[in-house]
Amino acid sequence: MITKFDSLYAGHVDMDDIGYGGAAVNSRVFPNEHLVTTYAKARNLARLLDRCGYDTFWLAEHHFQREGYECIPNVLLLALDLAHQTERLKMGCGFNITPMWHPLRLAEDFAMVDVLTGGRVRFGVGRGYHTREVDTFGSPLLDQVANRELFEEQVEIIFKAFNNAAFSHEGKHYTIPARVPYRGYDLKDLTLVPRPVHPVECWQPIQSATPRGLDFMAKHGIKGLIGGGVAEGGAMRGVIEAYRDANRRAGRETELGEGLCIGFHFQLAATKEEAVKAAAGYFEENLKMFGPLRLVRSLSPEQIDVMADPKKAPYAGLPTIEEAADRGAYLCGPPAQIIDTLMRLEKEYPGLERVSVSHPMGASESLMLEQLEWFATEVMPAFTRRSRSTGAWARDPSLPIETD
Repeated sequence: MITKFDSLYAGHVDMDDIGYGGAAVNSRVFPNEHLVTTYAKARNLARLLDRCGYDTFWLAEHHFQREGYECIPNVLLLALDLAHQTERLKMGCGFNITPMWHPLRLAEDFAMVDVLTGGRVRFGVGRGYHTREVDTFGSPLLDQVANRELFEEQVEIIFKAFNNAAFSHEGKHYTIPARVPYRGYDLKDLTLVPRPVHPVECWQPIQSATPRGLDFMAKHGIKGLIGGGVAEGGAMRGVIEAYRDANRRAGRETELGEGLCIGFHFQLAATKEEAVKAAAGYFEENLKMFGPLRLVRSLSPEQIDVMADPKKAPYAGLPTIEEAADRGAYLCGPPAQIIDTLMRLEKEYPGLERVSVSHPMGASESLMLEQLEWFATEVMPAFTRRSRSTGAWARDPSLPIETD
């Protein structure tokens, strides 16, 4: 039963000239004065989400993006700031790109934020998808086998540090502690100071959904976010079943959808047609940004190449918002229609409790604030005000009764 609603913000600035016929991704170069507007935008979004009853505000770590798409290099630092701007909203690390960190520095920084915010930050790890970032920081990305191998060892170290008063580790990439003398004795173990004082809930994006990746998540009890960011939005039944099966192999029986958050981009309007028209540019800008990173598997190499040319892209038969809306990957329409879609989703996946709704690259701050408030007012109550025992929507008695 869906009971929690989140939102994701990867840190894009307001931008004009969007869509297939708009400015080419690699030609966008914003001045620092505009890039830093990301943080005021994040603050305003967090305050609204807090006021409107959303559960978690997910933030994404990325670096060097003069194009203005993902401008948050340190999720934990921003999460700490936003916790002081809000009262109850949780911040989600969606995600800390672990290969760009020393695992103990990441563990220490998260632990400090956990203490200072009273447990209002959800931990999250990812492997990365920008070569410009990961390789610049000295870790592999093009070599996906090496990337996963490094990532898995780093996560193992982080959980050892979180869960043990003293720990050590010896692996391919790290020997912890260093084998050196210290104040008259030989180091044999370390203690993370501080360690988290609240239970650590760890999340990871599910992109390729390989058995190895899912088994690793199940081994460590890591929860998964599907869609709504770099991936196509909406539920993918094969992925959801594979996550359940991985938990089963780890000795844990779960319902379909349990331990997952399904993400959607959305656009509310009086009709589906109006919503599709309003969302088209944002949908296309998002695809332009992520397609060349080989994160949209439905795109052919030829489509990816033509996407970089604003003169050819609008006529190249690229994916459309209409197709995404018809598939349910992009929620478009009036509140009642979106409620119906989500009600059907939870019937199909009875273990699903959490959904994330957000806006793709190019969406302005004013649009995002208006849409997220509208969603909270007219969609969320159908799920959050009902009786858990019956599933029936408990109408707010303070609202006026509509009559014909």
